[in-house]
Amino acid sequence: MSVRHGFYAGWHGAEYEASPDGDLVRLYLARPADGFRRVSPDRYVQVVPLSDVDHLQYVTTHCTWHGEPFVVLGEHDGWLRVEYSGGDAPVAERLGQDLGLELFDRGVYQGWASRHEVEDVREDIV
Repeated sequence: MSVRHGFYAGWHGAEYEASPDGDLVRLYLARPADGFRRVSPDRYVQVVPLSDVDHLQYVTTHCTWHGEPFVVLGEHDGWLRVEYSGGDAPVAERLGQDLGLELFDRGVYQGWASRHEVEDVREDIV
């Protein structure tokens, strides 16, 4: 399972990373394709009307690590970038100390967890 976090849109039978913008949706690919314009190395975009997409949804990946809830923000070489999502400040501070999480913002702790240490990886689609 790949980690997805953000907007995704269905268009012409495929699913794309997406970014809604009013009545338009920007669709993204990591490789060249017909109709997509290169905006950076490994990033291509096509803007389509919102009315042309099959679906537009927000996907968040969640997991449990050391018995606590986390949001998975990304993945790299078998490691997951996670953020504590339990909403309990004392627990977040304890996890920060115990697991070596970084204080990312006030009350927001993030870190890297081995994919083998996390449980119950699942998507929430809105």
